[in-house]
Amino acid sequence: MTEPALDTEPAPDTDGETLRARVLASLTTARERTTLLTSCVEEPDLTAQHSPLMSPLVWDLAHIGNQEELWLLRAVAGRAPMRPEIDGLYDAFEHSRAERPTLPLLPPAEARRYAAEVRGRVTDLLESADFEGTRLTEAGFAFGMIAQHEQQHDETMLITHQLRTGPQALTAPDPDPVPLFTGPAEVLVPGGPFTMGTSGEPWALDNERPAHRREVAPFHIDTTPVTNAAYQAFIEDGGYDEERWWTKAGWAHIREHGIHAPQFWRRDGGQWLRRRFGVTEVVPPEEPVLHVCWYEADAYARWAGRRLPTESEWEKAARFDPATGGSTRYPWGDAEPGPEHANLGQRHLRPAPAGSYPAGESPLGVRQLIGDVWEWTSSDFLPYPGFRMFPYKEYSEVFFGPEYKVLRGGSFAVDAVACRGTFRNWDYPIRRQIFSGFRTARSAGAV
Repeated sequence: MTEPALDTEPAPDTDGETLRARVLASLTTARERTTLLTSCVEEPDLTAQHSPLMSPLVWDLAHIGNQEELWLLRAVAGRAPMRPEIDGLYDAFEHSRAERPTLPLLPPAEARRYAAEVRGRVTDLLESADFEGTRLTEAGFAFGMIAQHEQQHDETMLITHQLRTGPQALTAPDPDPVPLFTGPAEVLVPGGPFTMGTSGEPWALDNERPAHRREVAPFHIDTTPVTNAAYQAFIEDGGYDEERWWTKAGWAHIREHGIHAPQFWRRDGGQWLRRRFGVTEVVPPEEPVLHVCWYEADAYARWAGRRLPTESEWEKAARFDPATGGSTRYPWGDAEPGPEHANLGQRHLRPAPAGSYPAGESPLGVRQLIGDVWEWTSSDFLPYPGFRMFPYKEYSEVFFGPEYKVLRGGSFAVDAVACRGTFRNWDYPIRRQIFSGFRTARSAGAV
């Protein structure tokens, strides 16, 4: 069998002016979203902690500005600190989320001014930025890292909005309705080697690197993510009451916390309702299930006679093109995501119905691998062979190990700049407030 070529995916154009325009657009898009998420509620909601799992919104706002100052103004431009006395307040590793409300945080108006002043100086810097010379500046990496960082915190703030009680504060149009998906329930992914990860994507983060060969046995994977209707069948069949479907740790967790359905669901007579950004609605059967932890996803898969895909299997289903033997940047090819490809960027405040975005399916016919819901895999979060930490160990390295499970594919809350076929997310297997769902798999030949 022909060996796959490494780094077969073409990188985006990296000439100076194209890069400058891409950086500015990415930073601007992120800041517009940050502004929306922090201006749609009154000051008490910005300074309150809506869950011990999350920071006050005002902490995220100033943290975004502080990280931008640290990496772009100080590390790249070599400038003196603007507000060195606040560095410790906004160091994500110095203070846990639970204790951040007790800190002397910048009040909302001051946090906005600080973030805006940093952005103004960064915009000036960008006009004459040199995208060569160091690994940090090459191809605009530091700027891309900061754009991704802000969008990741925007997703975190959107999670906080979902956890917050009170009336609706955010609105967005629903995804376009689509006919009920009647395609095949699963797709066969051929066995053999493929290229996993990347060494050539300019803004890829350290845990996505380097590109390397992976061998995967043939397997079947769900064509679409598991839907609410399918998950309700698991509930109605007593899935939460049957210990045999759960790992030992998962069974102990759901019993201890009284979990009997996805987070934000409640039963009302003969139907299930859910709370979504301040609105209570009937659970839509055709949407991918959302707000389930890894233990729930794993239990459902066992109940269905299947399993969660490994991270390698997920990436092969998303990137492998059998016509060329190469790996593409996205399931649909190498083009940047468009609205026809995937549900990204908080364009909608919910997943699209299962089977949506046929233009975004992979060459093998798998749909919605990017956007809609983060997808749990069976894999622990571990470094790739040849991993090198860059530019700081707290982004990836300190999280490697069996405590965290990998999620892939992004959600409706993820911006395209922070989502690609190689992008890796991770979290504790108990986490449910995140925009997480899943799809299942089975080994070829398994019934």
